[in-house]
Amino acid sequence: MTLAQEYPKLFANFEDKELELRHLLSIDENYEDFDSEEYEFDFEEYNYVIYIAESIQNVIGRDNMEELMVKLHDNDAFENFLATDIDIYGVKSNLTKEEISTLIISQVEDIV
Repeated sequence: MTLAQEYPKLFANFEDKELELRHLLSIDENYEDFDSEEYEFDFEEYNYVIYIAESIQNVIGRDNMEELMVKLHDNDAFENFLATDIDIYGVKSNLTKEEISTLIISQVEDIV
């Protein structure tokens, strides 16, 4: 099953129905980076860094991005949640990257 089939309300807003997950959001493991002072999330407190791509931001708009942020913050799947911007979050979770992706895209689908 494609993403467009799994999330029809979200993909109804995209011209390209073949978008891949990496075009919608990025979830990276957070680790201790000795070379960078720019990383905003302590690796001990937040094991993933999430970026919501502009493709989703454009579809749901700023108000709904704020709603998404609140819903994710309140979700029990995240032990810690910190938003440094409307589209960048640090989270601590026992979920896998795939499970977090599904959770976020499902929340977006509910909002659309």
